[in-house]
Amino acid sequence: MIDVRRAAERYPGGDPAAGIETRHAFSFGPHYDPDNLRFGPLIACNEERLAPGAGFDEHPHSHTEIVTWVIEGELTHRDSAGHGRTVRAGDVQHLSAAAGVRHVERNDGEGPLAFLQMWLAPLEPGGEPSYDIVPGIADATPYAVPAAGAMLHVRRLGAGERTAVPDAASLYVHVVRGAVRLEGAELGAGDAARITGAQDLAAVAVTPAELLVWELSG
Repeated sequence: MIDVRRAAERYPGGDPAAGIETRHAFSFGPHYDPDNLRFGPLIACNEERLAPGAGFDEHPHSHTEIVTWVIEGELTHRDSAGHGRTVRAGDVQHLSAAAGVRHVERNDGEGPLAFLQMWLAPLEPGGEPSYDIVPGIADATPYAVPAAGAMLHVRRLGAGERTAVPDAASLYVHVVRGAVRLEGAELGAGDAARITGAQDLAAVAVTPAELLVWELSG
């Protein structure tokens, strides 16, 4: 089963007056939708756009696996566990909030910043916070988030190229840029597909494209 969700259907959020524009794929904050709370362990998939100098001041998280993918620009990350990093396009950043952590996210650059942030619920609560980053992850290197029973696959395709997507109980496919065809549906930038019982599926790039594919255990 494939459930396509379009970029235009995302809930608007953020604070445009402060240079923060957000689009939520799932029920979030004041945008409560009881029929769209999560997909497996995935509980948020937020597209964030920060103007130069804008950002999120220090705020807390707990019992959440937070994975960030920069689309454009540079993201400054600092957290209460002592980690500080500039995250760039092609890097996978993973903050495990565990029993509790605080962090800051800002655009300290001169140009616009766009990033995708995905939150996953852990299989077990608690533990110690941790931080990981993989600079310039390769297409053939999946990134595991075992605390949530999930695996992230990055796919970059030239026009006309095809790629198999994993067989899995559940898949979440997000088109970062470009356009792809997936089981007869064409998906553009910002579109996503929620797939259950995935088997023998392939994505074909209509234009040069970049995809994030979450392989979920439930």
